[in-house]
Amino acid sequence: MGGTQGSREQLVRDQDWALLISRIASGDQSALAALYDATCRIVFGLVLRILSDHPTAEEVALDVYTQVWRQASTYDGQRGSPVAWLLTIARSRAIDRLRSTKQEQQRKEPLDAASAESAATADPEEESVISERKRIVRLALEQLSPEQREVIELAYFSGLSHSEIAAKLGQPLGTVKTRTRLGMMKLRDALSPIVGEAV
Repeated sequence: MGGTQGSREQLVRDQDWALLISRIASGDQSALAALYDATCRIVFGLVLRILSDHPTAEEVALDVYTQVWRQASTYDGQRGSPVAWLLTIARSRAIDRLRSTKQEQQRKEPLDAASAESAATADPEEESVISERKRIVRLALEQLSPEQREVIELAYFSGLSHSEIAAKLGQPLGTVKTRTRLGMMKLRDALSPIVGEAV
């Protein structure tokens, strides 16, 4: 009896999530926030198991929902449940990050000695790249709504937690979290030229 009840609940949940994905495909940001709240534990759990690093797993989990935002229209319920689709994206993102981290470490190891010597002098070309990156970051921040920019600046430049931001602004914690998530997704889109994110 319990099994039937469980499978019925799962069916309802799948229908709810499929509806959210459909709303995301039409540009509904609140649907993305709702899907995130409903599924982030499952997605984060899988990513953390693959990467074994909490901060990197958080970053990759955000990448997953950025990809969901961009590719919601490609979801096909005939080919699998919403959670299977999400976990496929999560697994793919996590494995990509694992590979790129390993490649990065392999590239860095032989260069460690050389970089210690050259670090003291800044290359003019490098300074130009850094200056351009700063410009892109400033432009990206300007694209956010004032509310999103405020919570992101408090979180990342003042180092406040979501709870501290909520108390400081007199806003509900859920509102602060949603503004931060959506703001970060917009930033990630705007910063893709310098992040080199593959979609």
